[in-house]
Amino acid sequence: MCHQTVGLVARHLEANGIPTVIMGAAKDIVEHCGVPRFLFSDFPLGNSAGKPFDAESQAATLELALRVLETAPAPRTTVQSPQRWSDVPSWKLDYSNPDRMTAEELAEKRREFDEVKAVIAGKSDRK
Repeated sequence: MCHQTVGLVARHLEANGIPTVIMGAAKDIVEHCGVPRFLFSDFPLGNSAGKPFDAESQAATLELALRVLETAPAPRTTVQSPQRWSDVPSWKLDYSNPDRMTAEELAEKRREFDEVKAVIAGKSDRK
């Protein structure tokens, strides 16, 4: 879901007495929305809840988010997760960058994408 939309929904919920904490990876957007509590993970978009297929990373992210919810000292509190996507700083340049992929890697990404689309199409056809 869009970081801006989630941020605006959080603000609405907070205005109506429901505490929120946003887990996100687009720091500039979420902070611009003025959310009350924000757990920032310096991960690629779509991975705000932890590393894919890594239950330990996801559990640690959720635990930290709940701590932020309980202990944020003031409105618009941002806490950065200590987790790192990679120890190699160039990951931001490399992650899903087609200019840095071989033809074989691009073909594999396309195949994976098409598989996911087929699963989603199959589920939406079952209405």
